[in-house]
Parts: sequence; structure tokens; C-alpha cells
Amino acid sequence: MKIGIVNDLAMATQAITAALNASGKHHVLWTATNGHEAIELCQSNIPELVLMDLVMPGINGAATTHAIMQTCPTAILVVTASVATNCALAFEAMGAGALDVITTPTLNNHAERRQFLEKIAQIEAIIADHRAVPPSPPPSSRSNNLTTSTATAATTLVAIGCSAGGPAALATILQALDPLDHAAVVLVQHIDARFINDLAQWLTGYSHNPLHLAADHELIAPGHIYLAGKNGHVKTNASARFCYDTNLRGLAYQPSVDVFFASIARHWQGRALGTVLTGMGRDGATGLRAMRDAGFLTLAQDQKSSALYGMPKAAAPFATEILPLTKIAPRINRWLQSNP
Repeated sequence: MKIGIVNDLAMATQAITAALNASGKHHVLWTATNGHEAIELCQSNIPELVLMDLVMPGINGAATTHAIMQTCPTAILVVTASVATNCALAFEAMGAGALDVITTPTLNNHAERRQFLEKIAQIEAIIADHRAVPPSPPPSSRSNNLTTSTATAATTLVAIGCSAGGPAALATILQALDPLDHAAVVLVQHIDARFINDLAQWLTGYSHNPLHLAADHELIAPGHIYLAGKNGHVKTNASARFCYDTNLRGLAYQPSVDVFFASIARHWQGRALGTVLTGMGRDGATGLRAMRDAGFLTLAQDQKSSALYGMPKAAAPFATEILPLTKIAPRINRWLQSNP
């Protein structure tokens, strides 16, 4: 894969280059020491993937990501020395269209190098899926095995899936959501599992409702917003509880929107609404079709308001409505207030 590196620290660029060279699968197309240089290089010689630092002289990595996605969009992975220190900037970059975030590997640290190359491989699989012809989704098969343990569960569920551009889109929706009553909201954002706690903390600042990571076997309770956690791919079962599937680690998308939406179509006994937001690839399309076939309302973000129009484009044929980002929360609010 042809890769561009944007980093103002020579030692960091050296460590990243060494890791890529060690894989034998990637070619460093160019390196840039600041955002302006990176934008110019992308316009003249666009790589398949840009590895973007956050803190640089001149414009920062988030602003550089936004400029690249506006002028010559390509896959971008944030690579920073400390996600915790640069948390807000990292999620701003993801909101502008970066696919994920990972810490910068250091020279001669084999564990960090392995994790870094695994993330690159995951991004490469997402890029390949983004370009591929979509497969035919399987038909929905809904379970009617309602158990008595759902008595205190939410009766209404809103499920939202996203990837590149997702953090900013989620923040926009959370700020505009009315206080929840009988409903629960579940967010599935593609992100490295090591940084999911940081994302939950960041999103909490935009939410008027309680927000926390979805725990394995936890009952989906009304009045709460849940963020898919880091123990595998989240599902819901017939008891309206979360369960994590750790046998699907081969999937390019982690956590998978399709996996969660399909479980809703199969098991959820109340009202449900599925929404696919901005992102690269096709995750969410198959699951949204399953939800639509099960009789649930389905939404997709429109092209103009999407940082990256991959996931919502793939999901659009199965969406009941296609809406700009600013109209999605009001539509959810109206649906929540309506009679079943």
C-alpha cells in the first residue's frame, strides 16, 4: 500500500517508516513535516493511506485532515504520541474524516510495531471493502423468543452506526437529542479498542443523557445511551441484554455495525430505529436491510453532510429516509414522541 507520513518529529517518522518497511507490504510514497506540506503532496501525489500526526507547527492534524478530505479525500489514520493528551484533537480529526487513531510506535519495540501493523492491515481491509462490489445481504430471520427478563428493559431502541467522521456526527446528534424516557440509544463507532474509553468520556460532554460503555450481559435500560465497548462485536439477545461476540475478530470493521443491527432485527421485540452515518466502507448496509425487513424505521445520512460517503451510500437503498446530519436528531425525537 502506498502511504504518506505527516509528522514534524524526525524520530517518529523514522520509527513509522521502519515499521512499514519491516512488513514488506507497504511503500512510503512521501513524508511531510507539517500540514501545509501534506496538503500539497496529497494534491500532487495522493497516497492510499495518510498517517497523520496531531500536534505540528502551523495547522494541526485535525485541520489538515479536514483540508485533505475536502480537496483530495483518501484514507487517514491518526498516529500520535499520546491519545490521552490529545484526546479532543484526535476525535476532531476523526470527525473530519480520519478512520481511526493509534499511538506512534517506537523504534525497537516489537509489541508496538505489531499493533501498529495490525491496525494498518485493518485499514487496508476497509479500503478494499470500500472499493468492492457489495454482496447480496442475507434475508432477515427474526426471533420471537421473548423472555420474562425484558420486563425492566427499554421498550424502544435507537441504534446508530458510523466510522470516519463519526465522532463529530455523534456529538451533533447527542447535543440535539431530547431527554430519553422509555428509550435507549446504542452507538457503534469504528475505533481502536484501546481508545474507546477516551471516546466515551469525550462524547459524554455532548450528551444530555447518561452515556457509558455497554457491558457484557448488561440489560438495555431506558434513559441511557450506550457506546459499543472493547470486548468484541456487540449484539443484543432475546432478553434485551448486550452480549459480545469474540469469535468475529476477522471482520475488518470493529466493532461491526452489521453485527449489532442484525441482532436487533432478529431479537428486538419493541420499537427500533437504525441509522447509518458517515464512514468508509459498507458496514451497516446489510444490518440496515435486516432492520428494514423486520419492520423497523431506517435512516441514512446524506452525501452532502457526510465526511466520507461510503457507509451511508451503501446503506441508502435500505433506508426509509435519507437525511442531512442536522435533521437526524429532530427526526429521532419526533419518532420517539410518536405512538407505536
